Amino acid sequence: MADQLNRDAKDLQRQKEAAVDAAFKNPDNTIIPVDLEDEMKKSFIDYAMSVISDRALPDVRDGLKPVHRRILYSMYTQGFTPDKPYRKCATTVGDVLGRFHPHGDAAVYDSLVRMAQDFSMRAMLVDGHGNFGSRDGDAPAAYRYTEARLSRISIEMMSDINKNTVDFKPNFDEHEMEPIVLPSRFPNLLVNGSTGIAVGMATSIPPHNMGEMIDGVTLLTDKPDASVADVMAVIKGPDFPTGGVIMGMSGIREAYRTGKGRIVVRARTEIEPMRN
Repeated sequence: MADQLNRDAKDLQRQKEAAVDAAFKNPDNTIIPVDLEDEMKKSFIDYAMSVISDRALPDVRDGLKPVHRRILYSMYTQGFTPDKPYRKCATTVGDVLGRFHPHGDAAVYDSLVRMAQDFSMRAMLVDGHGNFGSRDGDAPAAYRYTEARLSRISIEMMSDINKNTVDFKPNFDEHEMEPIVLPSRFPNLLVNGSTGIAVGMATSIPPHNMGEMIDGVTLLTDKPDASVADVMAVIKGPDFPTGGVIMGMSGIREAYRTGKGRIVVRARTEIEPMRN
């Protein structure tokens, strides 16, 4: 029996070797010899671009990552608008998974929750009803308990989406179309900021005051060659939703001038004496 097994194993090995040899000689090039260094470069760049565009970094046009864009568009198409009653978050999570984002439900719900937290977003894109966590690190309730609908500012991001203002692409199973970007009427990337870590690059953009950003956009529209000093005359600096105090202006000025800067934020402390 042992001898027979050994013979079978050797026969199988010879068959595999013959198949490999035949593949190299195959005119159809079933196996294509490539330089390892060149293939590593190409594959890494392809993977990096996929992570950047499909997952990790926001689009500068609407300031959203794909998962956030899909959540907002799903809620919009389902009619979860500010003038309608709140709807279970489980409904939104399920619709996003089934139509646009075939990944884990935790990733979708965590993204939805963040857009409903007033301590995470300068301008909340989702109007939540229920326990959506706290700035102390408390976790939100499960999506079967919480409810949500679009906030009023989110409607401005959807404005005229049905009037060929943006391009659409097929969803993952090509059964329907989804927007490549939302036709946002305000610079959401700078208003709400964004943080993302991709392959080979990362971004961390702080949030800003909505009124100041609109004034800044108006300034640059009327005067495209405006200096950093001109811009900082109307945009004083980042505006964090938790109300922290920014220490110094040099980091802000450097960030606005070069795109890279370091901002130090100090927390506010209020001491309440105990009666006893």
